[in-house]
Amino acid sequence: MRINVLLGLSAAALLLAGCSTSKELSAAGERVTFTDQQPAQTCQLLGEITGSQSNWLSGAGGENSSLRGAANDLRNRAAEMGGNVIYGATSPTQNIWSSFAPLDSKMTGQVYKCP
Repeated sequence: MRINVLLGLSAAALLLAGCSTSKELSAAGERVTFTDQQPAQTCQLLGEITGSQSNWLSGAGGENSSLRGAANDLRNRAAEMGGNVIYGATSPTQNIWSSFAPLDSKMTGQVYKCP
């Protein structure tokens, strides 16, 4: 009986630990770069997107990790759109609710396809 309980608790712990990790960067996402300078006229604007990282299980305490997950999600989504440059990436500041609940970390930017 105890073994079954321990196995069940171990499986639950592994499941929760797997859900709290940050988003991984895809191979295509690795080729997407951030820039703070307006892309050249030869670049095509594909749109504006938002990347996010859920902090529900991991909490908002690991801000660097959660922002990295949001940046990875942003780069992956930009690659899916066919873009290779993200311009003007911003992360909204935390609000009063962030103190009470682990809200998602988000990052927004404009996606360009540059030669």
